[in-house]
Amino acid sequence: MTVQNGEITRLGTRGVTVGYGDTVVLDGLDVSIPPGVITTVIGPNGCGKSTLLRTLSRLLKPRRGTVVLDGGDIAKLKTKDVAKKLGLLPQAPVAPEGLTVADLVARGRHPHQSWIRQWSSDDAEVVQKALAMTGVGDLATRSVDSLSGGQRQRVWISMTLAQGTDLLLLDEPTTYLDLAHAIDVIDLIDDLHETGRTVVMVLHDLNLAVRYSDNLIVMKAGSIVAQGHPRDVVTDELLHEAFGLRARVIEDPVSDRPLIVPIGRTHVTFRTDLKG
Repeated sequence: MTVQNGEITRLGTRGVTVGYGDTVVLDGLDVSIPPGVITTVIGPNGCGKSTLLRTLSRLLKPRRGTVVLDGGDIAKLKTKDVAKKLGLLPQAPVAPEGLTVADLVARGRHPHQSWIRQWSSDDAEVVQKALAMTGVGDLATRSVDSLSGGQRQRVWISMTLAQGTDLLLLDEPTTYLDLAHAIDVIDLIDDLHETGRTVVMVLHDLNLAVRYSDNLIVMKAGSIVAQGHPRDVVTDELLHEAFGLRARVIEDPVSDRPLIVPIGRTHVTFRTDLKG
């Protein structure tokens, strides 16, 4: 861990600029990921959320600036050493056809393998524990492509856990899931956080992000608009500034967090009456 801008951080960026071709997506970005909490990155489509996550995981190399992992420059670490420190679940991952659940999760142990250290009973134990933690132990012999969307996401998270890291980066873990399965997956992520893991994820569902996160990073056009606890940053004005969204922020009746109520054009008058 290190201290960045007066805060303890596991992972962060210092003046990072990232782009594709001639297009700059992130420009001079400073981000701090505190340890032991769920940090969720939100923002409109194309604002750089996934680019930020890919940069934090070293999948993208910054044109300028530094990504810092546990106090050191991530670019100077060996690939296997990075994989032992953080696990990444990309958006909509695809498994090879016919691969079983157990075989996919076992791939999470690859960073710990070498020509000296081959597969061992310890690896098998870690895989079994990862399967159990995500509730998919009974699916071990099933083909990954035969599973439902929610089951597949649990299996992919299980593979990430098998890496043995306590820092998880998840890009849209609820993509293509209905609301019930999305909440099931987010509940699982919350359970993993409760075991002491640091989680960074990208979400489109603003209310799920607010309810389950202790740290929000709000982005717009490659920049950070706001960062902090949802109670401190989520306002009507912020939502309009970042998303162009007309909304009313009220108290969530089932949590101590804000609840975002979007307002369509036909309800603008109703909202004005409420405020008047």
